[in-house]
Amino acid sequence: MSLKNPSRVRDVMTAPPETISRDATVSEAADRIRNEDIDALVVTASPPAVVTSSDVLAAAAEGNDTATTPVTEIATGAVETVPPTLRTEGVAAMMESLGAEYLPVEDDSDYVGVVSAEDLPLAAR
Repeated sequence: MSLKNPSRVRDVMTAPPETISRDATVSEAADRIRNEDIDALVVTASPPAVVTSSDVLAAAAEGNDTATTPVTEIATGAVETVPPTLRTEGVAAMMESLGAEYLPVEDDSDYVGVVSAEDLPLAAR
């Protein structure tokens, strides 16, 4: 199924993205996710990573010391970034092939948003 006027990532992304330093701990990520009522943080690393509420929960359930474990140890590392001009069908296909639920949106080397599978129109999935 194709859309007559396919939307772009910029039309569906969450902006600005919530980010966290690569030096942060899992506990710090958990606090941010809970306090800001979000599901994912972009880890500002090169290449970027994404840490989700599911990652944090799994780390705690596995008995990791969340106060000392770096967020980079539990994040999905080396995620692809997408430009805000990419069509939603393109990012949906990309997410499916990568098995990713979230991708950072980058424009001119700046993180400008984050797109999740839930953000995408049903027709694009």
